[in-house]
Amino acid sequence: MQLLADIMIAAIAALHLYFLYFEMFAWNTIGRKTFKQIPADVFPHTKALAANQGLYNGFLVAGLGWSLLISDPLWADYIAIFFLSCVLVAGIYGAVTASKKILWIQGLPALIALILVHLK
Repeated sequence: MQLLADIMIAAIAALHLYFLYFEMFAWNTIGRKTFKQIPADVFPHTKALAANQGLYNGFLVAGLGWSLLISDPLWADYIAIFFLSCVLVAGIYGAVTASKKILWIQGLPALIALILVHLK
């Protein structure tokens, strides 16, 4: 169960690393393809806002990665639970305010990982 939980945590960290990349460095290209419902002329004007979101995703990546490097199993679980909970809350909030798709892409994997951490 430990290995499966660690794989899920790493996968979620990788997903948020991708979010960091496209929000901070590829907003006008990947961001535009991802958020097709937003008019194309909005992207250049929202680049700084997207980069700020990307930075927050970077903090999630750092925290999840940190949880995988901690040698004390209990402390590692506490850190993983905190950052996975942040991802889950962000997924729920995104589903309520922006798109239900966010719940499945961001929230559900975090919930699964939280369950796996608690089952170890």
